[in-house]
Amino acid sequence: MKKKKGMRLKGQLRMYMNWPLIMTILLAAMNFWLYMIDRKAGFMMSVFILVYLAIAGGLYFYNRSLILADLIQFSAQYKGIEHTLLKELAVPYAIALEDGRILWRNDAFDALMTQGPRKEKYLYKMIPDLHPGVFPRGDLDHSLMEVTYKDRDYQAELRRVSLKGFSQKEELLQIPEDEEFFVAVSMQDVTELNAYIRENEDQRMIAGLIYIDNYDEVMESVEEVRQSLLVALIDRKINKYIGDVDGIVKKMEKDKYFIVLKRESYKKISEDKFSLLEEVKQVNIGNARSATLSIGLGMNTATYALSYQYARVAIDLALARGGDQAVIKDCSGITYFGGKKEQTSKNTRVKARVKAEALREFIVTKDQVIIMGHKIADPDSFGACMGIYRAAVSLEKKAHIIINTVTESVRPLYDEIAESPAYEDDIFLTSDQALDYFTDNTMVVVVDTNKPQMTECPELLRRSRMTAVLDHHRQSSNVIENAVLSYVEPYSSSTCEMVAEVLQYIADDIKIPSVEADCLYAGIIIDTRNFMNRTGVRTFEAAAFLRRCGADITRVRKMFRDDMASYRAKAEAMRRAEVYRKEYAIAECPGDIESPTVLAAQTANELLDISGIKASFVLTVYGGKIYLSARSIDEVNVQIIAEKLGGGGHINSAGAQFDHTNIQEVTAILKETIDEMIEEGDI
Repeated sequence: MKKKKGMRLKGQLRMYMNWPLIMTILLAAMNFWLYMIDRKAGFMMSVFILVYLAIAGGLYFYNRSLILADLIQFSAQYKGIEHTLLKELAVPYAIALEDGRILWRNDAFDALMTQGPRKEKYLYKMIPDLHPGVFPRGDLDHSLMEVTYKDRDYQAELRRVSLKGFSQKEELLQIPEDEEFFVAVSMQDVTELNAYIRENEDQRMIAGLIYIDNYDEVMESVEEVRQSLLVALIDRKINKYIGDVDGIVKKMEKDKYFIVLKRESYKKISEDKFSLLEEVKQVNIGNARSATLSIGLGMNTATYALSYQYARVAIDLALARGGDQAVIKDCSGITYFGGKKEQTSKNTRVKARVKAEALREFIVTKDQVIIMGHKIADPDSFGACMGIYRAAVSLEKKAHIIINTVTESVRPLYDEIAESPAYEDDIFLTSDQALDYFTDNTMVVVVDTNKPQMTECPELLRRSRMTAVLDHHRQSSNVIENAVLSYVEPYSSSTCEMVAEVLQYIADDIKIPSVEADCLYAGIIIDTRNFMNRTGVRTFEAAAFLRRCGADITRVRKMFRDDMASYRAKAEAMRRAEVYRKEYAIAECPGDIESPTVLAAQTANELLDISGIKASFVLTVYGGKIYLSARSIDEVNVQIIAEKLGGGGHINSAGAQFDHTNIQEVTAILKETIDEMIEEGDI
């Protein structure tokens, strides 16, 4: 049997215990020097060194065993104290293997995690969030995360403890080489801290603005002697509603209010979905029109000044979307409440004149104008492009229109213009061609959409320094930024109606060729379903203006007649339509025909003619995507449904796109969205 080596000291203690040997070496050197001077003195020094060496050696070997015994006893006591301190540490602490099995835990961890008489062996069975998947791996040696256990919040620190080479040293426990690490878990109770943070956040002030959308119209609809009473009732509703949640209201103008709320108060009014919007509409003392409000709030900001700026942005967005709604803007996004009903259109055309003058001023400063609508152009988009083209040409500027795909609905008008010698060969461009034509002295005009990703050439928007937007769709949080002119009227029947009004002010005695008048008139016809939907006084005035310019009603009607294949496809889609919840028609339109998206919109309109149908949804596959057309008359706001699905549009005409071709999946999502919005009272 191999004899084991004796115990030896090491480190600083070994150096300390060897000091007699070092002293002996120094004395020997001194003794050698004395021999050279005096032999007798050297001899006496040698005797002294021998006596010193004997005494020091005796003491060293005699005390060595006693010192080693004391050191062993101290080490054992130190280990015990260390174990006791860790065991009785107030912070819950445990050591687990890679699979979550607990090897050791201290008393605090036991007191926290013990459930009944049986101790759980796996960490994730007590706290599901602390499963092996969240343990630090790779280059990460520790991680922090918050967990909840028994209605208390804890900050858990997971630290990886490497045990490389442990198996070679430890005779009782064998660990695979690739798993030689433990996970040390410590838990810190942060319930009170989180409560203080939430309380601080709840006390944070929020700035807001409230506007009466249709103040002038409401005042005109009531007798003069009752106007002050109507205003007082509206003021009282607003003050009471904000006062009930400990807010402050300050009236800035006759139809504008500044409010200050606590975040805690916002939670209360968001739970009732801003019932103030409906309460004000119920104020009636003989007024023919109900007052509607727009509310804008700015949240989660570092300063109160920034909160007010967010509120300004939110109120502008609420007004641009048609009013009668609340918009909340924070640093992470925008939230909408209300907006279930269509805003009443205004008969005055002052805004159209102001926007026309601004557009003219911008156009005259540039050499050329590039116009584009949305992808898969429809008659409204194409007609609006032709209207802006005429405005630019009348101001003696070069103009081009971007159109990548010529759909069946616009092909007759497109072919007639493209083949006409009255127009230049480069009037129509593709996206790639437009980028080649673009210069720093070019203005870009976008019509019939306000979403950058929906335009024919989004890259052009990033390059352009001067962009104008004309649209009749409700704005969402994703809009074209840095537009020098934004003319968005959600209550207009179509963009062609807006452009027809602008043309009347863009230049004196403007001459519009009959084919361009046909394009604008066709856009109005299609978007209003032959003047049956969203039609106001200004719609007929725009149509009358175009008729005077030479629009041929009969020719436009012939252009939009269906061929037999399309008519049969539409009839088949209607025959197979599903009526969901007895009020919502859902159908699938075949995608193997030309312009299936146009046919889907027509099918959705036709389904509304069925008694009991409040809204219709038609799906079709085109170009590797699914297109949804949503329509309603006045009972359901399909725009907020489309927004939930990533789309948008109008209250009674909206749409959405999906980047796949699984009709069944989209149908299930649509039904789930309808169910959710019905339960929450949004529709």
